[in-house]
Amino acid sequence: MATVAHRTPIVRSATTDSLVGKHVYFKMENQQKTGSFKFRGASFKLMQLSKEQLKKGVIAASAGNHAQGVANAAAKLDVQATIFMPEKTPKAKVDATRAYGAEVVLIGESFQEAYEASMKRQMRTGAEYIHPFDDYDVMAGQGTIAMEVMQQEDRIDTFLVPVGGGGLISGIAAAVKHINPHIKVIGVQSAGASAMYQSYYHKRVKSLDRVSTIAEGIAVKQPGERTLPLINQYVDDIVTVTDEQIASAIIYMLERNKTLLEGAGAAALAALFAHDINTQHCATIVSGGNLDISTLPMIQRLAKKLHQSA
Repeated sequence: MATVAHRTPIVRSATTDSLVGKHVYFKMENQQKTGSFKFRGASFKLMQLSKEQLKKGVIAASAGNHAQGVANAAAKLDVQATIFMPEKTPKAKVDATRAYGAEVVLIGESFQEAYEASMKRQMRTGAEYIHPFDDYDVMAGQGTIAMEVMQQEDRIDTFLVPVGGGGLISGIAAAVKHINPHIKVIGVQSAGASAMYQSYYHKRVKSLDRVSTIAEGIAVKQPGERTLPLINQYVDDIVTVTDEQIASAIIYMLERNKTLLEGAGAAALAALFAHDINTQHCATIVSGGNLDISTLPMIQRLAKKLHQSA
């Protein structure tokens, strides 16, 4: 994987440290190829496939970042990729996916509808399915983030990880607990898309009828069947943050650290500001930076709302 994916930097911020009273280490996966961590899982999955499997092409469904990850990984191997995306996916993500050479099909209100449509196509064509989170190879690829962080900084006592379907946190938690079971792994979900949070605390799969959040990268209606047991086994806690808190974290990183994050990428930082996380040295996973710039005025309004109510 080291030769395929970027070894992304860890960034420190004295301002952030003093604001939250902890040492914060931002793992900058927004600087990964395609602008998010998803390239890791997609690449690792494709690397496990045989030549015969790759010849049939690959198919996936995605709210955006997985789409770009699969499209880029497929392009590098000269494999045809077809990606199903929800109709409301930001134009920048759709354009980027097409630019990597993938066929894009826009369908449905959320990831779930796009996923169901993609499964029908897969059954018809026999293409290899690349699930965005509910796949052990994909999770293993995402887990390389944890290995890198622990090589880059040996004082980490907590990982703070955004959660949608659970592929990122499953891979990270399994890797972390294997190396040091004393390190805590805490998930962060959007309050408007809290299927994994509810499933984690009810100890069974909870599906949502609808999701509503500015963090479209983690707007998942139903947790993965494979990810939930791993999360129940390895993850220490899951918390939620509001859209206002996420928006505030996006604006904070833009103003203070000159760094652009998308909603999902800002969720872990939002949790640091919103919750009293018991940690001294916290690895905060900045999962992606593919923000649709046209949404910035709305994000500013949401952030303002939070500060007015504070």
